[in-house]
Amino acid sequence: MQLEPSELILNADKSIYHLNLLPEDIAETIITVGDPDRVSDVSKHFDTVELKKGKREFHTHTGTFKGKRITVISTGIGTDNIDIVLNELDALANIDFDQRTIKAQKTSLDIIRIGTSGAIQPEIPIDSFLMSEYAMGFDGLLHFYESQHVQHQEFSDAFINHTNWPSRKSIPYVVGYDKSLGEKLFSNRIRLGVTVTNIGFYGPQGRVLRIPVDNVALKEKLRSFNYRNYKITNLEMETSGIYGLSKLLGHRAVSMNCILANRATGKFSKNPGSSVDGLIQYTLNQLVS
Repeated sequence: MQLEPSELILNADKSIYHLNLLPEDIAETIITVGDPDRVSDVSKHFDTVELKKGKREFHTHTGTFKGKRITVISTGIGTDNIDIVLNELDALANIDFDQRTIKAQKTSLDIIRIGTSGAIQPEIPIDSFLMSEYAMGFDGLLHFYESQHVQHQEFSDAFINHTNWPSRKSIPYVVGYDKSLGEKLFSNRIRLGVTVTNIGFYGPQGRVLRIPVDNVALKEKLRSFNYRNYKITNLEMETSGIYGLSKLLGHRAVSMNCILANRATGKFSKNPGSSVDGLIQYTLNQLVS
């Protein structure tokens, strides 16, 4: 069955609508970053760069690192953007643009988020690296897809009970990382954690500038939650969407977090650029090790 033009939207050159990419433009290993400026921070470590394209906040470089072809793409902030990026990356890999049909033989992508994050447990050091073993989404994105089979319902139910989560807010969902890709990226430099993906940066993460938040106790409830010895470790804004859509589409995903802030201690990194670059280099080398 052909996909209608309103569903699979292509540009005049047959590139995918938002990302402005052709199927041959991407590698099977993809690094996502939030900030478009961070794309070049990754690709500057490549041995070769074969492609540079950009449209809106979605900037893409494809090249090689120690013989491995890698694509790095910026997503912008939030799971609304992740919905675009993950679906369009999958379309590039698994849809025939000429025939407008889904390919019989599917390609699984390795998708690695390299991002910044704030810890909520006081013992997590500034400038440390954390891999999200689980992501808990407050964003609601996954509820728009048939996704119950990839969610850890007991985990989210325990959190809802612990926090007396209000029914007027989107129901939190929990999705795990890809264990095989996680094992490739893991070492004694990495701690594992449970990452909460928020719908915003200020009120949804408990920050107060001029607008009061509706639940001042939420930060402490996040910190005190414990499910089978899993504690919530950090907050950011993309991981749950990446994990959820990757699971649904048959891709492998891991989120690598550079801890620049600790919300429990009030501290922030004194050299965030150096710390993020350290995580970039670490991740690239683990991918080819």
